[in-house]
Amino acid sequence: MKIGKFDIYTAWDGYFKLDGGAMFGVVPKTLWSKTDPPDDRNRILMSMNPLVIKKDSDIFLVDTGIGDKFPEKQIDILGLDRSVNLNNSLSEMGINPEDVTGVILTHLHFDHAGGNTIFNGKGEVEPAYPNATYYIQKGEWDLAMNAGPRTKASYLEENYIPLRENKQVEFLRGDCEIIRGIQVEVTGGHTEHHQVIYIESDGQKAIYFGDIIPTSSHVRVPYVMGYDTHPLTTVEVKERLLPQAVKENWLVLFPHSPRMKAGYLEETERGFKLNPVELNK
Repeated sequence: MKIGKFDIYTAWDGYFKLDGGAMFGVVPKTLWSKTDPPDDRNRILMSMNPLVIKKDSDIFLVDTGIGDKFPEKQIDILGLDRSVNLNNSLSEMGINPEDVTGVILTHLHFDHAGGNTIFNGKGEVEPAYPNATYYIQKGEWDLAMNAGPRTKASYLEENYIPLRENKQVEFLRGDCEIIRGIQVEVTGGHTEHHQVIYIESDGQKAIYFGDIIPTSSHVRVPYVMGYDTHPLTTVEVKERLLPQAVKENWLVLFPHSPRMKAGYLEETERGFKLNPVELNK
């Protein structure tokens, strides 16, 4: 799909499952289960939908999914489908790992940064995209390096330490422009330095919400994850960005929706409604 001079696509790193109660916070199960029915372990189906942005010789990824470094026990806990991975998805688009010039991370949790690195033939961990610059908020990096007991399970050093060792990290310090037409805004909420990504060209605009709005079900303002470290900030960001997305007709993109991964919003008497679109046609 075109956003002005940019071509954007949804890549795929497979399905996984997380606890439904944690995904919807204070919202009662009788409500969220209508749209996201849980399995017998109370887990809901989720997808990993990294974004591909192409312009001229630049190929950017926004997030990299969960990767292929988890042991079998963790694969079972997360209900991971490893029959596919991000690089398979990119290959179907004609993109090789060496072609990727930039990777923009919304944050460094394992389900967004796990595909940053891979095991090489020697069993060592190395960057998955050898020619890419990885754009990471410095505050997010510092949080990951000093994670406390509530968050440390979400930060796995093998997903980001090799990037710095290979001199492929560019640290961001707040809102900025990556290249003309691709901007990041630090929202906080999910993590203190979580960022969203904007793509804007020729009067068109798209936003990749990251975990501020992880799935299409979360366009309801009160639907905030229990995983968020600053949930009231998440609510404030949604109250600000959702009406703006409607007013200015932004394409909105969700990192974890298993079905409706992108679309345009309209505001109704019952709240925000998503009109889905397929990016990869």
